[in-house]
Amino acid sequence: MKPIIFSLAMATSLAAPVSAQEAPDLEMWQLDCGTIELSDAGDFSDAHLYDGEERTLVVNCYLIRNADQYMLWDAGLSKDLIGISYTEGAFTVSMKRSLVDQLAELTLSPEDINLAAVSHYHFDHTSQLADFPDATLLIGAADWDVVKAAQEPNQLVDPRPFTPWLGEDTAPVTAIAQDHDVFGDGSVLIKATPGHTPGHASLLVRLPEKGDVLLTGDLYHFEEQVTNRGVPQFNTNRADTLASMARFDAIAKSLDATVIIQHDSRHLDRLPTFPESAK
Repeated sequence: MKPIIFSLAMATSLAAPVSAQEAPDLEMWQLDCGTIELSDAGDFSDAHLYDGEERTLVVNCYLIRNADQYMLWDAGLSKDLIGISYTEGAFTVSMKRSLVDQLAELTLSPEDINLAAVSHYHFDHTSQLADFPDATLLIGAADWDVVKAAQEPNQLVDPRPFTPWLGEDTAPVTAIAQDHDVFGDGSVLIKATPGHTPGHASLLVRLPEKGDVLLTGDLYHFEEQVTNRGVPQFNTNRADTLASMARFDAIAKSLDATVIIQHDSRHLDRLPTFPESAK
């Protein structure tokens, strides 16, 4: 049997503790992408857990910088809602500022965004996507199939914000079937958490100072769903949702991560107030 020979570089790498490895140059901002007022939250549980409850849901987006690369996570409500409100059924939506305006406060333009990632295809997470036509789109593969099949806006999906990535000669798309290491260094990981939509995803950001941060997407909309397992009536798969909740909670516990439910206003103070960032 031939002896196994390790190179000096390999031996050094194996011997080096994780703490000695160079931490990524990582930074994260929480952006205001609108507000949803619910006159009746009943649709957010298929077991009638929230019937008749009024709730206010915040709509948050996130900007992540890894060295000189910028990634946007979710793209919020439509900027056409700025200064007005629109009501349909139990939902009243509004917003104050566009993503582009908030990025300008950081001296960034849409061209500076390298990656535009979405947790899923619903309107309150995608409506400003088209303002970033040069970015690579990151989306769950099963969700991308739904977007591509949509010929016109419907109750499930509006394909119009995805126009820069549809058709011929378009911006690149990374359709994600499982988990995905965004920058290839383990600092930002898209976690497959299907059920709300077929390709729904959550996000793990491993900040060097604050520690691990988990963004829910719409796996949860508010804290009560964590404890009573409220599954929205409009989710595409109940069993997948419950499995994803269990997986997400296990990840959070294993890493002692800061969990941010993106729609819950009680979680706004878990990251610094814009334009301050978490590192």
